[in-house]
Amino acid sequence: MAENEGVRETPNPFNTNKNHRGQKDISRITIQFNVAFDIRNFKSATSLVVWGLTDELLVLKSTFHNNVSSPFVAEAFACLEGKKLGISMGIQSIKIMKDSRTIIKKCQTSSTDKSEIGVIIKDIQNKKVYFQEIIFQHIHRSGNSQAHRFVKNTLDR
Repeated sequence: MAENEGVRETPNPFNTNKNHRGQKDISRITIQFNVAFDIRNFKSATSLVVWGLTDELLVLKSTFHNNVSSPFVAEAFACLEGKKLGISMGIQSIKIMKDSRTIIKKCQTSSTDKSEIGVIIKDIQNKKVYFQEIIFQHIHRSGNSQAHRFVKNTLDR
């Protein structure tokens, strides 16, 4: 699988502060992702939009995948890319959001998935150990518009 990546980053504003109980607060970022799939060429583009604690835009990243068999597989690859980005940023707590209920539900469970994306889901689940906290959450399509516009422009290029 060939990948091309484009990343734009802003300074990392994360500091751990003490709360009134003396425990450290965990900085949580939100990663929204979206996918565009080219059925004629079996290619997909993934866009990742990373938001900070105060909803500031931190990172825009796009990834291309070749030889992708279906949009369903492309969605699973996108979720995996989101986790990899969180790991590479050294984040302890992430919330991954997508407007695909199926992918989010499969990522939330710890049971073995026997669908065509089972191996990708297992890889996503195995990467949970890199985080103190990870949340998979469904987001309405209108709330994921930034990632949608970004991926559409990426695949068009």
